Amino acid sequence: MMNSCDALLHINRPARYIGGEAGSIHKDPSQVELRFALAFPDTYEIGMSHLGSSILYRVLNGQPWIGAERSYCPWPDMAAEMDDQGISLLSLESQTPLGEFDLIGFSLQYELCYTNVLTMLKLAGIPLRRDQRNDSHPLIVVGGPCAYNPEPLADFIDLALIGDGEEAIIELCQAVRDSRHAGENRQQCYDRLKQIDGIYLPHLFEFHYDDEGHIQERNALDADIQKVKRRFITDLDSAVYPDKPVIPFMHTVHDRVAVEIARGCTRGCRFCQAGYIYRPVRERKAETIAKLIDTALKHSGYDEVSLLSLSSGDYTAIEPLLKHLMARYAEERVAVSLPSLRVGSLTDELIEEVRKVRKTGFTLAPEAGTDRLRDVINKGIKADDLLDTARTIYTLGWRLIKLYFMMGLPTETRDDLDAIVELARQVKRCAKGTEGGGDVNVAVSTFVPKAHTPFQWEAQLSIAETVERQHYLRDALQRKKLRLKWHEAELSYLEGVFARGDRRLGAVLEKAVELGSCFDGWRDHFEFSRWQQAFADCGIDSDFYLRARNEAEILPWDHIDCGIEKTFFLAERRNALAEHYTPDCRTGPCSGCGVCDFNQLRMRYAEAQPQFATPQAKPSQGDERYKVRLCLHKTDQARFVSHLEFMTVIQRALRRINAPVRFSQGFHPHPRLSFPDALPTGVESISEVVDVELFQPIDSKQLCQQLAAELPSGFAVTSVENIHWRMPSPGSCIVASDYRVPLDETVRQRVSEQIDPFLDADHVIVQRNKGNKVVEMDIRGDVEALHLEQNALIMTLRKGSPVAIAAHLLGLGDHEVRSLRICKTAVTLEVPESFED
Repeated sequence: MMNSCDALLHINRPARYIGGEAGSIHKDPSQVELRFALAFPDTYEIGMSHLGSSILYRVLNGQPWIGAERSYCPWPDMAAEMDDQGISLLSLESQTPLGEFDLIGFSLQYELCYTNVLTMLKLAGIPLRRDQRNDSHPLIVVGGPCAYNPEPLADFIDLALIGDGEEAIIELCQAVRDSRHAGENRQQCYDRLKQIDGIYLPHLFEFHYDDEGHIQERNALDADIQKVKRRFITDLDSAVYPDKPVIPFMHTVHDRVAVEIARGCTRGCRFCQAGYIYRPVRERKAETIAKLIDTALKHSGYDEVSLLSLSSGDYTAIEPLLKHLMARYAEERVAVSLPSLRVGSLTDELIEEVRKVRKTGFTLAPEAGTDRLRDVINKGIKADDLLDTARTIYTLGWRLIKLYFMMGLPTETRDDLDAIVELARQVKRCAKGTEGGGDVNVAVSTFVPKAHTPFQWEAQLSIAETVERQHYLRDALQRKKLRLKWHEAELSYLEGVFARGDRRLGAVLEKAVELGSCFDGWRDHFEFSRWQQAFADCGIDSDFYLRARNEAEILPWDHIDCGIEKTFFLAERRNALAEHYTPDCRTGPCSGCGVCDFNQLRMRYAEAQPQFATPQAKPSQGDERYKVRLCLHKTDQARFVSHLEFMTVIQRALRRINAPVRFSQGFHPHPRLSFPDALPTGVESISEVVDVELFQPIDSKQLCQQLAAELPSGFAVTSVENIHWRMPSPGSCIVASDYRVPLDETVRQRVSEQIDPFLDADHVIVQRNKGNKVVEMDIRGDVEALHLEQNALIMTLRKGSPVAIAAHLLGLGDHEVRSLRICKTAVTLEVPESFED
């Protein structure tokens, strides 16, 4: 992500910043009319797991005139390097400064990422505030669930895209392109953008406040735009979907093929913003899902599939789809997971299917401890339902159930907290009599009222109240020998402030960033004292935003229309206070939320009994054994890919070409690949040796060509050799490795004087940093030979790190040596006599 690779040698996880992954799209900037930077305000491994960004990446690049590239928030170690070296934040695909793009789009998934948005703008050299930018700067766009209350960021953004983005983002780009072609200024471009449904322009609204801080008046500065209504994709089945995912080098939060099987939820949980802003339910056909998965697996090399929706168990054809996928990929050892399962949707048959792939704990979310409070929040499950499900889960072999609750829900009493403890105890008792018994972990988060929900008017617990209830629950659960995890009170507090905040928080946000706030969602980097100072400096009472709201007052987000009338939310709030349950309109009468037009915009369900195409039979693993030895290059940017990441690159490339790789036996089968000893990150190699065990013979030339087409930039296969399947691994066969260390003339002279004394010595003791400790090590025994060759030092090592030895001989530090681009040039293989011709 930077022009200077030196910085990558000084940081953790440099693979975050190099780009060039398999599946990434590289367009010539000179051949596109519009450049769009998809900027995710969190780390690479989180952003690469975000499905919405992946969808928009494909949608935008599907247009020949648009070039979409990615960028992520640099971790603090990288941000410090960028600041020290004066390096701008760049895109991954073309290493272009973000300031040179036409648009920058941020996906807002979590309020505590707002400081990351401003940090990325700062690192890109872009003025933070909209009124400080001119026609030369990119347009700043936000979307995602947090954009349904865009006001805390209103001073920093040009526009927000409200709702589904697949179609609206292309219309947005077309308007910007047309404006550029017409030679218009920024204001004239705004005039085009305001005509697009779902586009919110903050400068078209102004707010006035009374002496107590309430919004007294909201003025629409354009008489034709009083509200901005969200965009909808009416038919999810025909929407663009990425079936050729970008495959990261490093492990990400969700390292798998993810397919959105449905969008929207009808359960009507009154605390759940997603359940309202993604209505109505639109399901993909099971046949479409199966085709998308098949294509994505072929192009990715992943070995796991995740079926995503707000409640995967509610999907109409979930059981036949799951059974089909389990049977389809059993021989290929592809696991299928359902990350979002609701107690009310869990049948015994579905749990039985999940059992075949789940290997960890089973998570259930009763949310509240009593049936009364679950009626208040419209959860729609009873304690008996939960206990019956728990018995089934334990009976089918799970040993751990994780229970998720919230505290601080409207009308909550101490009895409701006590009921959390009792319900957890009863769930644990359900394991009695099952083989191996069972355990329960309890997690409790603080309820945060969200915009566009029936609870948007409710109060949130203060920090003191949160801590008191956390300690009460912890002590009560400990007495029952149960464990409790909770969400930090200060984090929930700040989330609540920004979830229902207004424009006045922009000054606080800017001040917090100035004080060093970034990655506030990461507990290790969150410092509440910075925020306390920012609120104080800006004269803002943060507690004001956690108060209960009057039903008659103007809310900061009232001009954002999520498709559901405010009158419906008010009616649902009263139902909550009366403890009345509103039935699920999937199975009951229409709840009258108003989102459907019952023509184009309506519930769309998949067929309950889909007809899947019969897959082509694939050969299964037999007793035959074969082995090939690959020789590879790992150069240029690939030298920043760690050894574990390198192993993953090769494994996934082999899966993509459908190589007949043999797997180990047992509960966790893994591909039988053998790698050499780890190459230090930053060191290149033109002599990496990898053995692959196969269950079918394969043409070595064909395998070489197929792998060459699949490996990302910086990796290359130079040869493939058939060897005996009993041949020992590269780690056992390699007896020496040659490394080339480039030298300038000054250093060469100094090194020439070091070689003979080094080789004549019996021991050479050096000090090395190992974590937080300094240890002594003898490096002489690792070295077989040293000699100078023109402008390079050639080191022949039996084992050990070339960095440590080169650092000693050159009298340099590790970072300085790594920047020399050491390269492994050859290996000496000792073949056992029994395998010699």
